[in-house]
Order: sequence, then structure tokens, then C-alpha cells
Amino acid sequence: PPPPPYTPPAAPTTASSGPLPAPPASGADSTRSQWARRSVTLKLVAIAVITLVLLVPLLLLDSLINERELLRDNARSELSGKWGGPQRVGGPVLTIPITRPPVAVVQTQQGNVMATTDGTTDLGLHILPDDLEITGTIEPEVRRRGIHEVVLYTTRLRIKGTFPRPSADGLNIGGGTADLARAYVEIGIPDMQGLKEGVTVTWNGVPLEAGPGIPTTEMFTGGLSVPVTISADSVQRFETEIVLGGAQRLTFLPLGKETRVNLTSSWTSPSAIGSFLSDSLAITPQGFTGRWKVLHLNRNYGQRFVGDFPGGTGGNEGAEYNSRYDVETAPSADGAFGVELLQGVDSYRKTMRSAEYGLLFVLLTFATFFFIEVLGGRRVHPVQYLLVGMAVCLFYLMLLAFSEYVVFDVAYIGAALAILALVLLYAKAIFDSWRLAGLVAGVLAAFYLYFYVLLSLEDLALLVGSVGLFVILAGVMYLSRRVDWYGMTGRDEPPTVAAG
Repeated sequence: PPPPPYTPPAAPTTASSGPLPAPPASGADSTRSQWARRSVTLKLVAIAVITLVLLVPLLLLDSLINERELLRDNARSELSGKWGGPQRVGGPVLTIPITRPPVAVVQTQQGNVMATTDGTTDLGLHILPDDLEITGTIEPEVRRRGIHEVVLYTTRLRIKGTFPRPSADGLNIGGGTADLARAYVEIGIPDMQGLKEGVTVTWNGVPLEAGPGIPTTEMFTGGLSVPVTISADSVQRFETEIVLGGAQRLTFLPLGKETRVNLTSSWTSPSAIGSFLSDSLAITPQGFTGRWKVLHLNRNYGQRFVGDFPGGTGGNEGAEYNSRYDVETAPSADGAFGVELLQGVDSYRKTMRSAEYGLLFVLLTFATFFFIEVLGGRRVHPVQYLLVGMAVCLFYLMLLAFSEYVVFDVAYIGAALAILALVLLYAKAIFDSWRLAGLVAGVLAAFYLYFYVLLSLEDLALLVGSVGLFVILAGVMYLSRRVDWYGMTGRDEPPTVAAG
């Protein structure tokens, strides 16, 4: 008979059936694998590398905040440029041109002209008023450009006072004479586009129509001027009314021997700015009332001078809107002072301050997961550390986006709750324990609250910050006091905590 068909032999099995396990790895490979899984040092190195990687999005976040802030400033500048920028009102100032005697042309043998003048000059004798009183009302209005807002205002200023008897005694006018017939009064206004009505100057009881432009730029680079008739033996009286549009700030130059300014407005969040604080700034739910009084003794220039304005800036702020650097809040050489219509908290600045703590927040979050891993016997992969760190960085991006539409406090709470929910669910998946996940979320919530307090404080921020970091460091030292950093316990799995 034919032989039976060939049947391959069955695979060897164990007593409990099933294929035999693969042969074990070599001793060296097994030792290295166990060390890599158990090494606390290697995990710390991995966390350090991940932290360095997360520095990239944190740095990019700073650039993004600056870019969004620049877009905000451009939008406000566009609006204020069409209405009127921050205004700095100067004057009136009485200016008398100086005429010098002609000088013949002098030439050297080489033909170079040494000196020549035809009897005219651009120099002027500038006389500041003895008494300067400004009374005004500010009517604010909030305009929008996209998602951004800017505070515009219309102010009606009534300006009156007196000039002393014109005299150049004691001043160096280079042998010239003051030409009283060409005298004029000038009023400095940096952004002429803000003028809403014509300006009439009442000079010694005679109304005179002011025109645009100033013959010289010694005192102001822009504004109004009007020729006047003056008497060398009498005091000159003036009065005028100006309706002026501007944005955000309104300031004045203290050009009078005694300058008094009284302002009222329906805006409820003003701030006195410039070189002098207000004598009183009463704020009510209906608006504010502010009063200033400045003497000529408080300045660094006198009541008469020839040529350029000794204040140094020409009394002009310019029409450019510059809110980022608060150029008006610091004392200036010309002694300008006034009021700023605040728009609440600048969300971009608070977001930038919050992002400055970004790296510290990442480190504290990683420390939370690390100690749960080491002390709780749970394993967290470096990729999971990276994802959690990216979630922490995402908080600042969400904070920036939310704060453009809602107030900063609401944006902070909303972004924090979103990230806490995300980390809570992810921690539950990692640790398979609601208790540990809740512990992680609770610690992160405490960190968010701590950093919010730091952002809210101004004078005590350094003190509270240093005390808080001391407490955090003490907690880390306490939790790590028994960690087996060298891995000498011989245990294959965390926690690597020394006995006893």
C-alpha cells in the first residue's frame, strides 16, 4: 500500500499548552532596559530637554503679543489721526520779531563769505503771559476699529489772561530792535486736524480772527497765529475760545507766571499726568473735576526769551498716537501737565506679564507629575510630559485671544478652566485614577490662583512672589527627602523611595 501523507510535527508546547515564549534578552540588554525604566536621573534629563523645547512656543508667544499690541496701536492711531491725536495746548504767546541792522558782505582773499545780513532775522522775542487761566469741558466718546477701541474727546477751552508791558531789557538780541509793528500772538496746537471751529482772539477788547500756521517754529511747530497791535506802555489783555478734538490725553504748557487750569468731564476713569499733579481731582459716578495751579517758579525757563523755546520740546507732542510707552506720564522738560482718559486695564500688558511666568508654570506642572510618578508608583512617558507642557503653553495663547473680546479677569478664568479640564481628563487616562487626576488638577488650580494674585498685585508682587516660591521650594524639598536618586533599592518599578 502507498505510504501515508506527510504531516509536519506539531510545535512544542508547555504543560499549559500554547507556544513557548521567546528566548530572553541578553543580560546586558535586560540590565540597561531596567535601568532606563527605573532611573530618576534619566527622567529628569528628559524633563529638562522637554522644558527647553517648550521655550520655543513661549518665546513665539511674546512676539505674538507684541504683534497684536502693535495692531491695536495702529487701529487707534488710524482713528485718532482722522479725528485728532493727543493734544498739548500751549499759549497764547506774544512774539515780537527782531530786526538787526544790515551788515556788509565780508569776503576773504579766497572769496569766502564771512558774514552777511540784510537787516532781517528769524529770531523773535517771546513773552509769556503773566496770568493764564484755562477753563474747559471734555466730552468723551468711544469709537471702535474692528475689535479695538479708542477714547476720543471734544473739548471746549476758554483761555484768558494778560501779558506784561513788552520789553527786551536784559536780553541779548544781538544789537537788533524789537519790531512792535510785526508782533503776533501764537497758540500751539500739535494736531491742527482736531480744530472743530474757527478761533477768534479778543485782544484788548478787539476781536481778531486767528489763522493757521506760525511764522517761526521757535516756540511751536504747529498751531495758530494772529497779528496784534500792542502798546509798549500798557498791559495787554486777551481772551479766546477753542473747540478741539483729540484722543486719550489732553495736556497744557504752564506758560503763565501763574497758570490755572480747571477741567470737567463725564469720563469716570481719569488720571492726572505730566510734570505736576492736580491740586484736586474729584471723581464721581457722573464724571470728574480737576484743578491745577502752576507757578513760573516751578519751571526751568523764564517769562521772556529770544529764539528757541527753552523747554526743549517746542511744546508739541505730535499727532502720532503712542500708548505703548506712555510718553505723557513722565515729567517733561517743558513741564506739560494734564489728564488722561484711561480705558481700563491694558489686557496685552497683563497677558505679557502672565507669559513671563510661563517657564516657571511649566516647571511646576512637570514637578507635580514627577512626584506623583516617583512617589505614587505610576509611570509617565516623556511624550506625555510634552503634551501636558504644550497644554500649559496653550493657556497663554487662549488668554491672549479671549482678552481681546472680554475683560482680562474673565479671560483668565475661562482659559484656566479649559486647560484644567483638559489636564484633568488626560491625567485620568494616564494614572487610571480619579483621585490622582483630581490631585493634579487641584495643584494646577492652586498655581493658576497664585499667579493671578501676582498679576493683580503691584506694590506687593515681589514680596508675595518670593514668599510663594519659598513655600513651593520647601514643599518640593519635603516630598523629595526620601527619593532614591541613585536607584539602589533594587526595585523594578516606581516608586524609587528609600525604605525607612
